[in-house]
Parts: sequence; C-alpha cells; structure tokens
Amino acid sequence: MSTLEGVQARHRKELKDLQARITQKKKQATKKTRKGVNDECADLERALREKQEAELAALDGAASSASATPDIPAAESEHDEPAGDGVASELQDSAVAEPAPSGDAQRPRRNRQKERLARRAAELEAEALKAEAEAATLPDWKRRERSAMVRAFREHGVEEKEIRPDGHCLYSSVADQLVQLGMGDEETEGYKAVRRRAARWIESHREDFEPFLEEPLGMYVHKIENTAEWGGHLELMALARSYNVEICVLQDGRLDKFGPGEAAGEVEKIWLAYYHHGYGLGEHYNSLRKAP
Repeated sequence: MSTLEGVQARHRKELKDLQARITQKKKQATKKTRKGVNDECADLERALREKQEAELAALDGAASSASATPDIPAAESEHDEPAGDGVASELQDSAVAEPAPSGDAQRPRRNRQKERLARRAAELEAEALKAEAEAATLPDWKRRERSAMVRAFREHGVEEKEIRPDGHCLYSSVADQLVQLGMGDEETEGYKAVRRRAARWIESHREDFEPFLEEPLGMYVHKIENTAEWGGHLELMALARSYNVEICVLQDGRLDKFGPGEAAGEVEKIWLAYYHHGYGLGEHYNSLRKAP
C-alpha cells in the first residue's frame, strides 16, 4: 500500500495535469460552446476531488485525510466564495474564464454594442430637439408666400384655379388658360398637347435654348414630351413664342412676364401663379382666371 506522502504527491500531479487540460479546453472554447466547456470542466474537477478524497479516506480514514491534505481544497458549498488555491482559483486568471459568481447573483456582461446604440439614440434625439428649436425661430415661408399671393391676386383682379400637382402642372395651367382665351379646347389642348408644343419649339430653335442646357438637347426634349418632368423658365419662353402670347406669372407677390418677342405686337395674355413653398411636392403652377 502506498504511503500518505506518495498519494499526496500523485494527487498534486493529477491536479496539475487537470489544470492544464481545463486551461486548454477553455482557450479553445467559442462563445457558443463556452457554457458547455465550463460545465464539463467543473465536472472533471469535481470527479477528481471525489476520487482523491475517497483514496485518502481509504488510506487513513475520512477524518485524518481532511487534516492531512492541505494541498487539496475543500469542496465549495453553493454559497461559498471561490477558494484561493486549486484548479478553480487558477482558472479564474485565464483569458477565457467566466466571471466568478458572487452569492446567488451572476455579474452581468458589459454589452458594448448596446451602449453604442444607446449613445447614438441619445445623439439623434438631441439633434432632433435642436432642429425643432431652430425651426421655431424660422419664418413661416408658406404663410408669407400665400399672403403675398392673395394681395397680388386682388391687385391684378384674378382668382385661382387649382391644378393637380402631378408634375404636369405648368402645362395643365397653360392648357386651361388657352381654353379661357378660346385658343383651344380641353380635348385638343390638354397638357400632353402643350408639352408636345414646347418640345417641338425648343427642338426647332436649338440655338436659343441649347446654351442653357446641362444635357444633350435630344434628351431634354424627350423628357419634356414623354415624362412628368417639371417645366420652368425655358419652357415658359418656348410656350410664349410658340402660342404667340404673353405669359404673366405671379410669384411671391411680384409679376414676371415671358413674351413672344419684340416684333409680336399686341398679343393675348395668360396668367399663372407660381408657388415655391405652398405645396408638399415642391414647385407648383396654378391657372389664374379673371375674377368676377
């Protein structure tokens, strides 16, 4: 039978070997397998303690083995603090070891991603509050524009005919004005016909318009005739010359005119209202008819 010193020396070697195995297992663990590896290591440590305690008990009796084996830590109770030596103590220092329990509670892990998201949400909220504060100090451009337009309507004796804000509003407004002047009817002078008229005029007078374009003239003309591309100054000039009329545009209380040319003589006038702030989709034209 082995002596007590021999058994204790073998037990120390077994503990050392187990420490190396557990350290290796935990280093190879991933986030998904870490919990299973920790449980497995705890089972290995518990099995070795029970085996060594049984050997010592069989050698000298349970009472003498407890006092004669200082190198083997006593089994921990459910609520004890971890022992200062032994396998559990040494594994706490490894890079992959789990946080040590404190009583019944487990220390929560720090979630850095959640912290970053919380900081970003706080920054966005602060920016939104700042934007609201700045917006409160800005003038109400929509209300100012509307007030100026109403005064201009009274001054020129016109009233507004609402046109649908669909991208064709300039051409639909011109078509409505032509009908009022008896220069067309709703069937023959709808917005499609007005678009086609503007496209043909620009295409046939390219020297007057091409210097102001940022894209090939053919592509520009195609957009006018076949898409819902908004119209602007170039299209107003083309329509005034094509229909031989003067287009009067009320904008923010002022009057802009687009004529057919100096040699045109006395011509009919059509009236449009242009809004920059009044409609959600952006720029918009309405037709203006004579007030009763």
